[in-house]
Amino acid sequence: MSHHHGDSSIAGGEFLFTQILLALPFIVGLVVYGTALYISKKKKREWSLSRSILWTVGSLLGLASVSGPLAQSALTDFTAHMAGHLLLGMLAPLLMVLAAPMTLVLRALPVKAAKRLTKLLRTWPVRIVTDPLVASLLNVGGLWLLYTTNVYALMHQSLWLHIFIHLHVFIAGYLFTVSMIYIDPVPHRKSYLYRAIVLIAALAGHGILSKYIYGSPPEGVPAEQAEAGGMLMYYGGDAIDLVIIFILCLHWYRAARPRTLKENTNYQTV
Repeated sequence: MSHHHGDSSIAGGEFLFTQILLALPFIVGLVVYGTALYISKKKKREWSLSRSILWTVGSLLGLASVSGPLAQSALTDFTAHMAGHLLLGMLAPLLMVLAAPMTLVLRALPVKAAKRLTKLLRTWPVRIVTDPLVASLLNVGGLWLLYTTNVYALMHQSLWLHIFIHLHVFIAGYLFTVSMIYIDPVPHRKSYLYRAIVLIAALAGHGILSKYIYGSPPEGVPAEQAEAGGMLMYYGGDAIDLVIIFILCLHWYRAARPRTLKENTNYQTV
């Protein structure tokens, strides 16, 4: 190996700048969600406390992955980097999707603004990126590109590449989760079977990549760190994916039940 990625050129003031820039979207998200919650309550419209907690915890996990001690350690330790990847690209997006942010924002907005936002959600670019297959390619395909080429080494030398990759990991993870489980209103709904097939393929791609990392470390990563990181990616990713599988299957089961059972049973949507 030519070098260890601990020789990162991103340090000091530059790294502080990346932390602030990457933390900003999560801080803005907390403010927007809190504002929408306040407006919704002023309109006498109740909102689940659990959803507010999910958004807060998800945002804080996102913040922890891009700033502070974990982000600092991730510059020189691949295992810490992988822990950050799981938080930023999988767990934080899942918790934030379960918080139904779009539903809350639509409740809080004036009618005309809500209609404009709904119209935006129906546009073809949104339809494309929220298709399960496209979202999976952006998510898992992006990880393959990151860890099987020299991109991982380059991100420790380039400030803007470092920022771009972290933004991509979160956005791709969020789109992937949104495409698989429908918590918010979804204009372009796909069948349960289609989502299940794509999900299985995506999970296989993620699992195979974690095993590849275990045996073939990215450029500049010591073997012992690659092994620990690969195992964390495999088992940690599986644990988070199990939640997505459970919710998808639960929704599928509810949708497939006879109408009489649906009418006679009250339940809260996950």
